[in-house]
Amino acid sequence: MTALPGRTARERSTGDRAKAAAGLMAGWVVLLWLLEVVDTMTGHALDGFGIEPRRAAELLDVVPASFVHFGFGHVASNSVPLLVLGFLAALGGLRRFAAVAATIIVADGLGVWLVSPEHSNTAGASGLVFGLFGYLLVRGFVDRRVLDMAVGLVVAAVWGSSILLGLSPANTSVSWQGHLFGLVAGVAAAFAFRRRGSLS
Repeated sequence: MTALPGRTARERSTGDRAKAAAGLMAGWVVLLWLLEVVDTMTGHALDGFGIEPRRAAELLDVVPASFVHFGFGHVASNSVPLLVLGFLAALGGLRRFAAVAATIIVADGLGVWLVSPEHSNTAGASGLVFGLFGYLLVRGFVDRRVLDMAVGLVVAAVWGSSILLGLSPANTSVSWQGHLFGLVAGVAAAFAFRRRGSLS
């Protein structure tokens, strides 16, 4: 009887990263749903953590706003893309992902605070979703990694049309400002946290 060869260190490392990335994003999405349950049970008390533009006190809501949603339909629309895009981004390492996600959330929130229409209230994970899309789109080209380039092209093919629609000012049902700043922040994060590799 021949013993099966064990996994190589690289295979174990890849598997561990995938498990960690999946666990992180599953927990993140569960947290969003739990917060919406709390929001509903408290008469939408958490909606106040959305960003109302150009009010100094609202700067405290720049980060919390990414975790609050306006109803279960809102959180549902963000859950799948956040889960998938977040998982793909986190495969590159949790520390790098944390830096990328924090950059997107803060930059997006500040952009919304600066330019959103008066008397608006903006919240939700869609800014992060758009940011992760932008990050994955260019990461492979910035890092010079062929596999990540392929991932970016697949992401563009699957979500590209939805992203373009979400950036249109004519779409008044969403915060195109938040989407735009998220996208730009994600692209910037790919450069800020780049990791040089070989074209292989």
